[in-house]
Amino acid sequence: MTATTTPDHGERVELAITGMTCASCAQRIQRKLNKLDGVEASVNYATEKATVTYAAPVTTDDLLSTVEAAGYAAALPVTEADAPDGDGPAVVDPVRALRDRLVVSAVLSVPVVLLAMWPAIQVDGWQWLSLTLAAPVVVWGALPFHRAAWTNLRHGAATMDTLVSIGVLAAFGWSVYALFWGTAGEIGMTHPFDLVIERTDGAGTIYLEAAAGVTTLVLLGRWIEARSKRRAGAALRALLDLGAKDVAVLRGGVDGPEVRVPAAELVVGDLFVVRPGEKVATDGEVLDGTSAVDASMLTGESVPVEVGPGVPVVGATVNAGGRLVVRATRVGSDTQLAQMARLVEEAQSGKAAAQQLADRVSGVFVPVVLIIAAATLGFWVGTGAGTAAAVTAAVAVLVIACPCALGLATPTALLVGTGRGAQLGILVKGPEALEQARRVDVVLLDKTGTVTTGEMTVRSVHGDERTLELAAALEHASEHPIARAVAGAVDAPRPVADFTALEGLGVTGRVDGTEVVVGRPSLLAERGLPLGDDLARTVDEARAAGGTAVAVGWDGAARGVVVVADTVKPTSADAVRRLRDLGLTPVLLTGDHEAVARSVAAEVGIAPDHVVADVLPAQKADVVADWQARGHGVAMVGDGVNDAAALARADLGLAMGTGTDVAMEAGDLVLVRGDLGAAADGVRLARRTLGTIRGNLVWAFGYNVAAIPLAAAGLLNPMIAGGAMAFSSVFVVLNSLRLRTFR
Repeated sequence: MTATTTPDHGERVELAITGMTCASCAQRIQRKLNKLDGVEASVNYATEKATVTYAAPVTTDDLLSTVEAAGYAAALPVTEADAPDGDGPAVVDPVRALRDRLVVSAVLSVPVVLLAMWPAIQVDGWQWLSLTLAAPVVVWGALPFHRAAWTNLRHGAATMDTLVSIGVLAAFGWSVYALFWGTAGEIGMTHPFDLVIERTDGAGTIYLEAAAGVTTLVLLGRWIEARSKRRAGAALRALLDLGAKDVAVLRGGVDGPEVRVPAAELVVGDLFVVRPGEKVATDGEVLDGTSAVDASMLTGESVPVEVGPGVPVVGATVNAGGRLVVRATRVGSDTQLAQMARLVEEAQSGKAAAQQLADRVSGVFVPVVLIIAAATLGFWVGTGAGTAAAVTAAVAVLVIACPCALGLATPTALLVGTGRGAQLGILVKGPEALEQARRVDVVLLDKTGTVTTGEMTVRSVHGDERTLELAAALEHASEHPIARAVAGAVDAPRPVADFTALEGLGVTGRVDGTEVVVGRPSLLAERGLPLGDDLARTVDEARAAGGTAVAVGWDGAARGVVVVADTVKPTSADAVRRLRDLGLTPVLLTGDHEAVARSVAAEVGIAPDHVVADVLPAQKADVVADWQARGHGVAMVGDGVNDAAALARADLGLAMGTGTDVAMEAGDLVLVRGDLGAAADGVRLARRTLGTIRGNLVWAFGYNVAAIPLAAAGLLNPMIAGGAMAFSSVFVVLNSLRLRTFR
């Protein structure tokens, strides 16, 4: 990915950040970047990326140096061609190194913990054995914490690593003092393991199990967190990996020779072959062949779609049938797959309002904890509880208070939720959409292309048996949507002579020597071919049912009527029911006539008083505003250019992915598979993801609020505090991963 230009804010770039260990790190980098003139930055701890908008005279070098000056490393993203496959060695190696450090620390720590917790095995000199085993854990195992704490200290900052490093060194330092200068080093010394702090003189007490155990538990939490974050981003990586790697290009036309080239080398206009079982290399249009294309990996729709000449196909879909020749229409970053990936990535880099508050809290949280720890130390010493008890309580405060869970609450849920949505053909553009999904209670549904297919088809034929045959013959020469629907109802329309199109009225021509008139009933009446009572009644009934009546006359009389109508999508009625089950009031919004709109509304289960018809495109946004003025949260579902303003004006815009690019840009959620049922799924997913975020934040805040007083009161052993802190972070990540099961 490279820097892109935005019309209002200059350049926009994503920086890959390394060295962050907690939410405080991300908040610190974000604060430093935002101090630059004209820079707006958002740093995401979970995705390890900074999304930065900047303008001259600031350059990317300035951004990189600012991050480095804060004590971290930053790099511009690699291009698509240079990007490694899968996670890449840069991601895998840190996880593997963290695992190795954890394994060594665990092997050394387990005996130390067992010796401390089980007096029966405290043989003579056990404390010196514990020191020998714990020292490498404290020095080497906790080295990442010490290194980060020192770096932060040099920059006048404090993070979670500061808390862990101070806590571990304090517990270890006190133990060394007690062993060498107190009575704890005496051979034959024993002491039991306590969950709470005992008042003691301290010189005979060691806390090596706390120093080694906390280090190992925090490393365990970091390792699980790192693996879980990789799993959380797996959906986006899988999306990016969907594309074909190489493709057979035809040189010299449809009948030219095939040349195998990398898919990245395709250009617009290239002809390429897609054989059964192969992926379509890029977005294009079928020139030759027929087949069924499986688009489930992009849309979540399991039923293959029939394609043939003139039908568009999307890159990364799978050819399930015959050989296809496709002309490339969009390549590289312009393809639907690339746009989907970009939308998902942008959504994952955003922050919900609640998370922004959490970030601000975590930014001041560590200094506050250091003050609380110092106060705890002073309190216990002042009450005569002994130095050992005071140090232990202060260490427990430092360890239990680490704010990792706060930093992970939103990003991990966004990673998983948006990734799962992409797998199901639902693209969430950002956390704002999640928050709006909770507030909406009215959903406005565009009719054509959203509730209906947007394609006219013949619904019924009345009158003479030759009605459809003769009407199709004339309409075959017309480009009008109604004409195409009539012509498409016959496999091989008969030839026409003396064809004439009468704009807005109909067509005339000769079929096998017979003069035929097809069009509005008024046209036939002008030609002396008035409709009889039965056919006139059919026309009235068709109009009342939302159809369009095409009259057909020949041999001096009106002989029949063809009823054409836009077809309601088979899933629309169920989708409307599901929207209503979510507490939303469905409203049909269309520019069509009242009769047509009411007919469609009745078919899908929308109440007659919730039909807004005869609305001009510019008025759709006014309808949205009117509902909002009545105190409702409004969602809008649409697919066309004429829906863009309403989609943008609505509290939550849901754009059908089968529609125009303008509509998709205006929407907050993009429904790739073009099924109204996806709208209900999108609202459910958005609400579920937001609920997970809020649950994570409640847990993270509640954990710290409850745990710090317990630790300060001496009710938590430091090792137990370390385990609880690690569990808090892991709980948030695992809770977010439950979104992967969303159906």
